[in-house]
Amino acid sequence: MGGTLSAFTCGLVFALGLVLGGMTQPSKVVGFLDFTGAWDPSLAMVMVGALATHAFLSRVVLARPRPLFSASFMVPTRTDIDARLLGGAAIFGVGWGLGGFCPGPALVSLGAGVHAALIVVPAMLVGMLLHDRWFAAATAATTLPQSVTRASSLVEVGRDG
Repeated sequence: MGGTLSAFTCGLVFALGLVLGGMTQPSKVVGFLDFTGAWDPSLAMVMVGALATHAFLSRVVLARPRPLFSASFMVPTRTDIDARLLGGAAIFGVGWGLGGFCPGPALVSLGAGVHAALIVVPAMLVGMLLHDRWFAAATAATTLPQSVTRASSLVEVGRDG
């Protein structure tokens, strides 16, 4: 129950941050990405605020022996940059620039009944499904199952780590 309540509260705070930061307004996001037109740099402050908050709070949280509602922290450890990461980032950026939504704001906007999110969220879900099918078929020939490959990019940081 505590984990569910914690996840809900974190999601609610994240959603409120997205709304207050203007991330749920596609015109604001497109204006930020339009360097050659009427560029609106105000969204950069949202990113700077998020980075500063993360830089401070991640140190505070990871100094704890373990999370409040889990046995250990799951911290990403991969640092390599490969073609798959760059391709995914490019597709994400193009989609973000065309639609004005990234996944979090799209879901918040869907919950708020924004009509554009009714197109973006199903398209995003179809893209996620196609991605999973595509890479599941591509990795079927490898010796490690996909769940092991994904888990290997995370490390548990617990009382000893």
